[in-house]
Amino acid sequence: MTWNVYLSGEIHTDWREQIIQGCQARDLKIMFTSAVTDHDSSDAAGDVLGKENNGFWRDHLSAKVNAIRIQNLIKQCDLAIIRFGEQYKQWNAAFDAGFCAALNKPYITLHSEDIVHPLKEVDASANAWATSPAQVVEILDYLLTQK
Repeated sequence: MTWNVYLSGEIHTDWREQIIQGCQARDLKIMFTSAVTDHDSSDAAGDVLGKENNGFWRDHLSAKVNAIRIQNLIKQCDLAIIRFGEQYKQWNAAFDAGFCAALNKPYITLHSEDIVHPLKEVDASANAWATSPAQVVEILDYLLTQK
């Protein structure tokens, strides 16, 4: 059986690649999906609908176009990994976690200890909290190889 794992959240570090490579090294049967991680492309997703000079409306259109991909991929996944990084506030990741919770989709949060308090509600609905991509790989290995 191949699992479908959705990778959500922070786009400024290589955490996705670390998880993918760690799972490939263990020969785990996982198909990974994600939102568009190129920041400029994601911000411009709605530009095809017409030039928008107001930043709010440009972001609004792009968020709606991006939501088509994100919501469908989350609905199709077996598990989501939701990363909260250090540099920016990932409100989109918190929204994805809430969407997973509403759909009763299992998810693992990935973040440092210093933001446990602001993420307490997100973590309370998570099935696990990890502090490193290596821990996520260990969990995935356990889930896919234990009989």
